[in-house]
Amino acid sequence: MKKNRITVEKNDQKPLLSFPGVIRRAADAALAAAGADLPCAVDVSLVGEDEIRRINRENREIDRVTDVLSFPQLELHPGDKLSEAVDPYDLIGGRVLLGDVVICYPVALKQAVEYGHAYQRELSFLTVHSILHLLGYDHETPEEEKVMFSLTEEILVSLGLGREEK
Repeated sequence: MKKNRITVEKNDQKPLLSFPGVIRRAADAALAAAGADLPCAVDVSLVGEDEIRRINRENREIDRVTDVLSFPQLELHPGDKLSEAVDPYDLIGGRVLLGDVVICYPVALKQAVEYGHAYQRELSFLTVHSILHLLGYDHETPEEEKVMFSLTEEILVSLGLGREEK
């Protein structure tokens, strides 16, 4: 069986403040915990504040900086089996193209300091949160929020990055 393909790229010239391996590990853990039953492909971009503001404005008509954006390729619902939701002819290189994630690394760094935990935990949180969005999870209602944030914390704990570990 093919492995997931998590592509991490940096879109500006400033030093890379994160570790692509951290992002790949968090993405793989999220996919496994959410029950992705086919290999997946996700593209993750690390950008600065100007870039994420532009992307947010152009795609969501919200003219402000944010920490992370998710752009799902498929319309999924929590718990959907990818093998049932995806046409086999739509696989690219044997993988389900779930979508794109854009993380603003300066905001992630600021949030890590603000919340008093490691940058690795914040990057992992944003990655897991975004992957769950790509898989159909949301937090628009209190019930959805409880499910999504409980699963997010469960995944972070499995990575040794739970709230208690800081």
